[in-house]
Amino acid sequence: MAKSMTGVVVSDKTDKTIVVSVQTHKTHPLYRKAYVTSKKFMAHDEQNEAHLGDKVIITETRPLSARKRHALQTIVERSAITAKDSVEAITANQTKAAVKPTENKSTKDKQPENKDSSANEASAPEAKSKKEGKV
Repeated sequence: MAKSMTGVVVSDKTDKTIVVSVQTHKTHPLYRKAYVTSKKFMAHDEQNEAHLGDKVIITETRPLSARKRHALQTIVERSAITAKDSVEAITANQTKAAVKPTENKSTKDKQPENKDSSANEASAPEAKSKKEGKV
């Protein structure tokens, strides 16, 4: 029986070929710390049915090209990303939503600065003299 692996499609730009990233969990032999490794496999997709972000199962086959030794078996889960939306656009929208509340809080905490430069200069010597204990 051929070995099968589950991974996520990271590229579907070529005709009848997808690139699948497969993550494996390993334990370091000396330190016993768990870590994750990932490896990319090129897989044959005859009908071009898998798209970017889909979770798929690929199986080992005979060599189909110089770098392709796997074939698409099934699509486990379709991705939420469509062809119109890119990964960068979705992550940019998520970061904008996360940043907006923090920006509002920081602007409320700040006091308005005086635009008059003479007022800033006059307050600077007073602050120095207070530190020295002269006033």
